Amino acid sequence: MEKSPFARIARWVLKSTNVAMVLGKTIHLSGVSKELFLQNRSWVAHELCHVRQFQDNGHVRFLWLYFVESLRVGYYNNKYEVEARLAGTKEAYLVTLESESAASPKG
Repeated sequence: MEKSPFARIARWVLKSTNVAMVLGKTIHLSGVSKELFLQNRSWVAHELCHVRQFQDNGHVRFLWLYFVESLRVGYYNNKYEVEARLAGTKEAYLVTLESESAASPKG
């Protein structure tokens, strides 16, 4: 969802120029177009990890767990954010491998 008011609030709180955030199975965007977001496979993987976290825990329960975890250890060290960053990092690594494979001579 582009120009999401929820993502705009998150953008303000995080003091960021662009934000993607998940509520349920919807990725909310602010400061970035859907087209640009989808071009960043690492970012997409990060947000899809959050979609799975919502599915695994249920909507209300996940929001509560995420909130409590953020209060306990902060946003950056929140285990749900750590897991999502790892998903994004893995995807970035795969993109790098694909680029290197495409660039290397075949034969």
